[in-house]
Amino acid sequence: MYDGDVLAGNWRRPGKGKIPQVPADLDLVVEDAGSGFCGAVVACDKEAVTLEDRFGKRRLFPLAPAAFLLEGRPVTLVRPVAPAAGGTRRSASGSIAVEGLRARVARESRIYVEGVHDAALVEKIWGHDLRVEGVVVEYLEGVDDLPAIVAEFGPSTGRRLGVLVDHLVPGSKESRIAAQVSSPDVLIVGHPYIDIWQAVKPSVLRIPGWPDVPRGVPWKEGVIAALGWGMEPAAAWRRILGAVSTFSDLEPELLGRVEELIDFVTEAS
Repeated sequence: MYDGDVLAGNWRRPGKGKIPQVPADLDLVVEDAGSGFCGAVVACDKEAVTLEDRFGKRRLFPLAPAAFLLEGRPVTLVRPVAPAAGGTRRSASGSIAVEGLRARVARESRIYVEGVHDAALVEKIWGHDLRVEGVVVEYLEGVDDLPAIVAEFGPSTGRRLGVLVDHLVPGSKESRIAAQVSSPDVLIVGHPYIDIWQAVKPSVLRIPGWPDVPRGVPWKEGVIAALGWGMEPAAAWRRILGAVSTFSDLEPELLGRVEELIDFVTEAS
């Protein structure tokens, strides 16, 4: 594909040829030198860049020195400077931001999430998109009464309901409750995590991983104790949410489900 082996020799060593630094501007097409994944830049933060290939598949790569190939030559991608006025800007979800946005009148369709933390995270990443589409997100304080809540909402054509559920895995209490709801105008999806906290990538918080919490121990309190944070759950959540800035900070198991819900409640109205 290239003249010679671009990875051969001492091109990574200082003093053996300067590797150029290239801003990871949106739509720049590069190849990850290690995996061969080639795609266009769709998001970039201070530590990582997200590439999207021609099939729509996205992958996240760290901004390591000389980690990418541009037109067959090694480069170091760096975070781009803020775009000039009038330039294309992306929202936290990676979509093209609508400048001078005035929130659309709210649709009758809604998205329900389990708790206030779920709602805060969805707002931080997808808030712009939701205001463009006129979609309101509400939280339920749990899903135990979900069938009654759905019935009270009264879903119908043009009045759809999307529900995001924590720990929606086979055999869980949540899956049994969700199975009680059957309507073409209701979509219930979920992620596998016990709590929405786990949908934030551990690397964003500079922790090796989310700790296992023994049965019988409240999950949030158990996590805080295991991490040695020494704070109340509310303060811990502020710390977690404050570390999140773009969709690349979240696990794909959550990203895909929220995008699915937004598509569902907007496609029919």
